[in-house]
Amino acid sequence: MRKDRIFLVAELSANHNQDKTLALQTIKAAKDSGADAIKLQTYMPDCLTLDCDLKDFRIQGTLWEGRKFYDLYQEAMTPWEWHKDLFAYAHELGLICFSSPFSKEGVDFLESLGNPIYKVASFEIVDLELISYMARLGKPMILSKGIATKEEIQEAIDVCKQVGNADITLLQCTSSYPAPLNSANLSLISKLKQDFGVEVGLSDHTLGIIAPIVAATLGAKVIEKHFILSRKLGGVDSAFSLEPKEFSQMAKAVREVEELLGIPTYELSEKSKEGRAFMRSLYVVKDISKGEKITTESVRSIRPGYGIAPKYLKQVIGKYASRDLYRGKALEFGDFE
Repeated sequence: MRKDRIFLVAELSANHNQDKTLALQTIKAAKDSGADAIKLQTYMPDCLTLDCDLKDFRIQGTLWEGRKFYDLYQEAMTPWEWHKDLFAYAHELGLICFSSPFSKEGVDFLESLGNPIYKVASFEIVDLELISYMARLGKPMILSKGIATKEEIQEAIDVCKQVGNADITLLQCTSSYPAPLNSANLSLISKLKQDFGVEVGLSDHTLGIIAPIVAATLGAKVIEKHFILSRKLGGVDSAFSLEPKEFSQMAKAVREVEELLGIPTYELSEKSKEGRAFMRSLYVVKDISKGEKITTESVRSIRPGYGIAPKYLKQVIGKYASRDLYRGKALEFGDFE
């Protein structure tokens, strides 16, 4: 990940609809839409849950209401046999490809492919053993906060640091699909940085592009959005995924935010230095002969700003001209004694 600009991640997730060609087309579209990276999810249903009909194993309160966890993950998974080609194609395009593993086996598999970044999904942030297994590899770690408590977030960060990995980015994430705007709580982004001392970002499930733009103004260094060629394709994540045109608009806006924010420095840009011509400074407003006393009638604070600063006016008044000074001359320190 680049540290000098916001890292824009297009989440492929299940938006391939089990069609490898569609997955490859989506990766190309993500690149063309301004993404820095494409993110996969590396799991099989048995990594996540049981094939069980008991009530606990049926989804409640989301757009997947009533479905079995196992069936959803079976539909949504990215086949492991695709990974090598997806990684290779992204690399060919100059796009970073990385993944969220959901098991130690998934981590080992991704390592065999040279996975450059490890993302911990929001519901896995409490699996400290799995997090430690990823973090020990020394690669950048991205953690989605999701519904974790402050204590659980700290535990996940501590586990990374205990194995010598402090390259951590913590993402504000509302684990609701789609997430209503009033649950995004973007003001937490800057607080996460303050409280945990790590880089911060946003994994966004709201509709539209306003949340990522606001996040950029709040110091987000990573922004992740689900990406799909067209929501008309359907699929388990289509409802809260951005289409290419929308992602492009988001990317453009985020880059413009970066330009607007700049860097926190008081050093003047070249353009600002040019603007100093409109500031006030001390000018001779009446011809002064050498040896003549300088008065408020002969020197004033006016525009432009090429003379000495107005704060020196009191020191100048009452001094004597060291040379002939003409009306309209920018006053210099050598002009009086």
